[in-house]
Amino acid sequence: MNNKVRGILIGRMQPIHKGHIQVIKKILEEVDEIIICIGSAQLSHELKDPFTAGERVVMVTQALAEENINPSRYYIIPLEDINYNAIWVAHVKLMTPPFSIVYSGNPLVKQLFEEDGYDVRNPPLYDRLHLSGSEVRRRILNNENWQELVADSTIEIMKEIKGVERLKNLSVKEISDL
Repeated sequence: MNNKVRGILIGRMQPIHKGHIQVIKKILEEVDEIIICIGSAQLSHELKDPFTAGERVVMVTQALAEENINPSRYYIIPLEDINYNAIWVAHVKLMTPPFSIVYSGNPLVKQLFEEDGYDVRNPPLYDRLHLSGSEVRRRILNNENWQELVADSTIEIMKEIKGVERLKNLSVKEISDL
């Protein structure tokens, strides 16, 4: 293998938004390649996790293409949860190319990778109040402008998969389950 510096970023990307894109761009200033793990890949069709791993891979791929980010600089890998913290880092390492830097703001993820000897860094956050998957989903459910928070390609994919309708149907189902 080559001596490229490779970092890893794990996120659910439900959906990818402009904050994710800014974080990825900033990380790419520090590393040669980035591994973007689509976390909780086994989850979909839930209010908090409405999109499938495959849909999220397409959203990420097309959003990065829209930003003219060279595809040779990133890997997109769906990563299922195993809910066993003691072996979670080993699971991530098994499912991804080798990496030396971990980017995470999650205290548990940071601790687990630090305990395994990794260089763990906080990714920069961009307008976290507005740029979050939770905010995108909230705006969709409240018929507010969510499109300004995501790439044009994500809007197109959402139309193609009927993402807005799915999210609204999921919200009705969750209310009726109470």
